[in-house]
Amino acid sequence: MTLTAVAVALSPGRSGAQRTELEKFIRHKVLSNGLEVIVHQSHGVPLATIEFDVRNGSFTQRPGTEGLAHMYEHMIFKANDRWPEPDAFIQRASELGATFNGTTQEERVNYYMTVPADSLAGGLELMTAALRGPKFLSQELERERQVVLGEYDRNESNPFFELQQEMGKALYPGQWSRKNIIGERDVLQRVTPAQLMEIKRRYYIPNNTALIVTGDVNPDSVFAMAERYLGDWPRGEDPFAAEPIPPVPALTTSSAVFVERPVGAVTVMLQWQGPSVRKDAAATYAADVFSDALNQPGSVLQRRLVDSGLFQSINVNYYTLNQVGPITIAGQTTPERLKEAVAALQREVERLAEPGYITPEQLAATKAERAVSTAFGFDRPSDHAHTVGFWWSVSGLEYYMGYVDSMASQTLDDVRAYARKYIVGKPMIVGLLLPPGVKAQLGLTNADLLPRIVP
Repeated sequence: MTLTAVAVALSPGRSGAQRTELEKFIRHKVLSNGLEVIVHQSHGVPLATIEFDVRNGSFTQRPGTEGLAHMYEHMIFKANDRWPEPDAFIQRASELGATFNGTTQEERVNYYMTVPADSLAGGLELMTAALRGPKFLSQELERERQVVLGEYDRNESNPFFELQQEMGKALYPGQWSRKNIIGERDVLQRVTPAQLMEIKRRYYIPNNTALIVTGDVNPDSVFAMAERYLGDWPRGEDPFAAEPIPPVPALTTSSAVFVERPVGAVTVMLQWQGPSVRKDAAATYAADVFSDALNQPGSVLQRRLVDSGLFQSINVNYYTLNQVGPITIAGQTTPERLKEAVAALQREVERLAEPGYITPEQLAATKAERAVSTAFGFDRPSDHAHTVGFWWSVSGLEYYMGYVDSMASQTLDDVRAYARKYIVGKPMIVGLLLPPGVKAQLGLTNADLLPRIVP
């Protein structure tokens, strides 16, 4: 299938077009133990990507366990029951000509490996062994602990990291452990093999996992391999039935965050609690259309705030999550124009749901651009594995299969309703990252940042 054909098929207004196209090259099967197997065949390059996605991540963390999911991810490519010697995994991956990595996010942890297509069976055997039988050797844990602490140090040296941390704590009061991916230093220093084994027991089970294989592969062969290597993996108790994840409490008041660090420009960040994709899926489609429309160079927001010179840039974003992703409007300005810029930004926020703020032409252009960018994602199977895995974890495969069709059905009324429900007049967190002394010099107070929001 050519990219052009996909792009045309996904044009807005073609009801069900995306699903029809996706079903031509994506196959899905659920094994008897609950493991979901998803295959995207694309024969352009003789490579295959194997990815495991597990519904784990920071959202399962309680206070005192911040960073355990991330540390677990770092330990998965170490000694396991099948290859029990340190570095044996790496040696075997080298023999297969493989590249591999893993990532931890709020609501998924993924592990992936790309191999020559004729090494697919060997790659799947290796990845399966890593997933099912990690040994968590103490000496390997100590070595990897230093790697993760090094990551923490690098993040901590970045002033934007501190702004994001402080904003997150304010946006999710009492729930920051569930958003804190990198973790806390004192927790990382005390992680034990027993704690990692408990994560494995609870979350690393087939009925909480998806195997995604993309590239130059045959779906039926992949399903047979999955049955061979993973069919006898014992099903576990649903971790979220045994211990449900508590809902994120709604933000009830607005507040301000100030971070002073040696930076040049001032970063202004506004955040709201957005929709949960499993509770209000319709709003997530509207959120994406809304954000894209406001990010267009000719939008009212860009003309009034960037073209006017008040801000150097403005970006609007909604991060889709089940556990209440953030809505963010962020921009940069100068210390001299900070008060004027923030006041103007707050005025624009109050207008976001007004008729005419987003035009029919902008709406149509935004939906077309989303369709085309989605089509481009199909063209690189290795990246597409990550995309499918993210959506499987956060929202379920059905959401992803119908995403562009549902997004294309959004109307101006839908977009305005989203803005009213989640942004306009709603409690927010306003954060500033600014040079030392600027706050005192300007006499900045919460009232300057939240002039008509704070009760």
